[in-house]
Amino acid sequence: MIVKSMKLKMSSLITAIMLAGAVMGCSKSSPNPGNSGGGGTKGGGTTDTTTAYKDPAQYGTPFTGVPATKDIVMYEVNFRTYSPASFVTVQARLDSIKALGVNVIWLMPTYPVGVLKSINSPYCVKDYNGVNSEFGSLTDLRNLVAQAHALGMAVIFDWVANDTSWDNAWIANKAWYQQDGNGNIISPAAYTDVAALNFNSAAMRTAMIRAMKYWIFNANIDGYRCDFADNIPSNFWTQSLDTLSNIKTHKLIYLAEGTNTAEITSGFQLGYAFDYYTQLSGVYGGTKSPSALFTSNNTTEVLPSPGIKLRYTTNHDDASSDGSTLTVYKSKQGALGAFTLAATMGGVPLIYDSQEVGYPNPISIFSDVPVDYTANPDLVAGYKQIVAFRAAHEAVKTGALGTTYSDANILAYEKTSGTDDVLIIVNTNSGAQSFNLPAAWQNTNWTNAVTNSSVALSTQASLPAYGYMMLTKK
Repeated sequence: MIVKSMKLKMSSLITAIMLAGAVMGCSKSSPNPGNSGGGGTKGGGTTDTTTAYKDPAQYGTPFTGVPATKDIVMYEVNFRTYSPASFVTVQARLDSIKALGVNVIWLMPTYPVGVLKSINSPYCVKDYNGVNSEFGSLTDLRNLVAQAHALGMAVIFDWVANDTSWDNAWIANKAWYQQDGNGNIISPAAYTDVAALNFNSAAMRTAMIRAMKYWIFNANIDGYRCDFADNIPSNFWTQSLDTLSNIKTHKLIYLAEGTNTAEITSGFQLGYAFDYYTQLSGVYGGTKSPSALFTSNNTTEVLPSPGIKLRYTTNHDDASSDGSTLTVYKSKQGALGAFTLAATMGGVPLIYDSQEVGYPNPISIFSDVPVDYTANPDLVAGYKQIVAFRAAHEAVKTGALGTTYSDANILAYEKTSGTDDVLIIVNTNSGAQSFNLPAAWQNTNWTNAVTNSSVALSTQASLPAYGYMMLTKK
């Protein structure tokens, strides 16, 4: 979505503001759980949830390489950044994506986009069981998933549960939608391109769960990123994820675009780190102190076990509203320093396609914005180094923060797990900085993970403008 439930960002582009509601919703009613059923509708036709249902036949061999949640490095694919925008073009880049250290790919919506009242939002779903012909065929989509699996990467789809397009065939089932006092189907809030679903409808719930199962069987995917999850009743997530998890042939990933504890207890493994992004971008924008990141990491961004936050320096929402990471974090080096913090302080990291090559402008999700994926190889190399450092160190993935340091410009922290001991130091300022090291780090010896050179710390450390260091204890 282009305006998130947590922060309701306003894009600097008037069109982006007008398009914001493509995926938002407002149902707050207390639904009655329905039959969890299984399976999928047929090509967008009205679903009959009363007839006997049978799961679709399994296409392909279920992927056995789905990573543990703590090990995930996720990559978000916006098809419209590719030229041409297609499944085939994305498939051709899978080797490059894999080379970043990625092991999970999140595909933005692959479904047909509604035409009635449309603003061309990919989150305005016309057919939950269809394929957007702009991007290719079902065969093309299956080939993309299969090739990702062959390269050792899991694939998750985007799922929009809150609303549908006005020309989705489900509209024929009026009771499946929220209505006003006169019985008219309504939009969520002021977002007129979509119609708000009614989670009091057991039949709608059954149809949706069957549609979610459909893609696991019919395209062999490995889970879902669920849009605007905070707005969906938690008992629907319990119902749907329990049903999906009963597909024992698949290990599935569930990412909630939300912050609620209830989503983790409902079955999601991952939630969004909205606050961490706000603090991180604020640090580089001069509106937040570096210490705010420690506060966010240790308090706001804590989920009950086994929940883990997805940390990011941009995504499709922020790339549209805030612009390039080169703008938000002031430079290539700033973008890499910010990603170092997001990838190592806690949670699991996300790379949004285009950030690794430093695309310099905002990216709309409503129209094609071709990105030159051969640009800035030095920046690509920097992302690879950060991801490789994370992958090599259990201390980064699961270690608790030990000694920490922050001042007006510097963030530094040590993390340990068993004998694995790492130290991260990041300068968030546009000028070179020196600072006095905490006693625990004075006169200690480390290895620089980027240069593989020895680093002997004394009583002070110095970093260039927007510089960062990733050190391993000798």
